[in-house]
Amino acid sequence: MNDAAVAAGRLARGLEPLHSQVYFAPEGEPAYTAAGLEPGRMSYFAPRAAPMGAVGASVVTATFYNFSPRLVAKSVPRAWELVSAPDLLDVRFAVADASLRRTLGDDAVASPEMAEAAGLARTAAGAVTPDGRPLAAGHLDVPWPTAPHLVLWHALSILREHRGDGHIALLVEAGLSGLEALVTATATGTGFTVAFARGSRGWSAAEWNAAVAGLADRGLLQPADTAGDDAVEPVLTDEGTALRKRIENDTHRLGAAPWSALGADGATRLGELGGAFVRTALANGAFPAEGVFAARPKG
Repeated sequence: MNDAAVAAGRLARGLEPLHSQVYFAPEGEPAYTAAGLEPGRMSYFAPRAAPMGAVGASVVTATFYNFSPRLVAKSVPRAWELVSAPDLLDVRFAVADASLRRTLGDDAVASPEMAEAAGLARTAAGAVTPDGRPLAAGHLDVPWPTAPHLVLWHALSILREHRGDGHIALLVEAGLSGLEALVTATATGTGFTVAFARGSRGWSAAEWNAAVAGLADRGLLQPADTAGDDAVEPVLTDEGTALRKRIENDTHRLGAAPWSALGADGATRLGELGGAFVRTALANGAFPAEGVFAARPKG
């Protein structure tokens, strides 16, 4: 694995919380429902899909990948009858503005460091190409905001979806369905908890356990008793661990090009600036403290 690709991947993953915190922001659902969306998961699916326009449930299921199609279909396409995609984009930026101000503070939002980070991130995002990257392509067509903290957030959104689009291509190549990808990612112990992964993505315990059984038959998970009513905790085999590692390394490789536009010094500087903002946001409750993420291994 190319060292530059690994470094780019680590930078991308390190900065991603500044983008993804918007999906957990308490400001989100009230703002979206005030705009006209129905309460619940519609406030996730529609705003995230809005850069692609008023697309159907199949497109959202395909591009988001690990959600149950029936969960998506509860929100899309009805959302577009309630609020237009362009209007949702405006609300989405307003939610990002509110959540970043809450977790970073107005002084950080207005700081020279924020303006510098925004410029660097925009340079990287400007190097994103749309080829085979539908979510990133949609974000590329969204007009740039002017406030530096929103420029940073939008740039990181483009870069995150670019990386994610490449990751999905690798999951398809590996023969992992959306649910199987979710199960194996949870089994790494570095992502969502089983309860949150299954519940937030709309899969029943029976569907989850069927996927576990199928992956065990392929030698990717250790055999488990899947006959009960509770979703089992999946455990990767050596083969499954190797597959997830290969997918992660190849995701670094496919996602590295935009970051190379910064050069080594620029990437290092963005990592320093963005890393400080991430630490502040995490310390100020950007994500729920319990029940969502698996405990990271120490050491």
